[in-house]
Amino acid sequence: MDEQSENKPIIQRYYTPREVSLHCHVDDLWVSYLGKVYNLTKLSEHHRGDVLMKPIIDAAGSDISHWFNPQSRDIKTHIDPVTGCTAYYAPRGRFIHIPPNRPSTIWANDFGRPWWKDERYCIGTLSKKTRRVKIINTLTSQDQILEVCTEETMHEILNRYLKYNAHADSYTWKYDTVNLDMDKHLSDNGVKDDDEEFYKLRIDDDIFLQPIHLYFNDDLTVM
Repeated sequence: MDEQSENKPIIQRYYTPREVSLHCHVDDLWVSYLGKVYNLTKLSEHHRGDVLMKPIIDAAGSDISHWFNPQSRDIKTHIDPVTGCTAYYAPRGRFIHIPPNRPSTIWANDFGRPWWKDERYCIGTLSKKTRRVKIINTLTSQDQILEVCTEETMHEILNRYLKYNAHADSYTWKYDTVNLDMDKHLSDNGVKDDDEEFYKLRIDDDIFLQPIHLYFNDDLTVM
């Protein structure tokens, strides 16, 4: 594999809530809402020091779907008890691109799209269901438990595993002695999701997860 391909960034389509939660700082700010994941770090940089960033910074790393009307995909509104007019509902305090409830000469609405409608900030989809999977390298006898998204294909799970084994694509991936189709999901490959059953029976899934076994192909492929 040439150097250009080796350095090509891996595009991730799905994210777990835990992955979003790790980006919870003013200089590294992600949120999720309405099933999508947004990187608002550049918004935070652009409005550094602005008090209107505080509600967004306070929510960094979390899901803020409750801020939105799922039908309109816009910020929820309410009737202002003083003016009787419809206004955006921001119980945590007014934030960037939310107009003031009263006429104001310092309010500038020339920013274009509000950040929550700007798809440039969208980096992927929030997984509807995650699961844990155990991967055993039969060459080294090392095992690793990963949290993955149920929507991901085996190729995408392989990409998650690369941080533990840069030669992951040099292995044949098998479950219950059967080669896995890397273009399919875990469930399509017959790898049952036992999370609910383990929870009901109070079983330690770290011990009883059915493993995926990796068998070395001896070609030293590096992703």
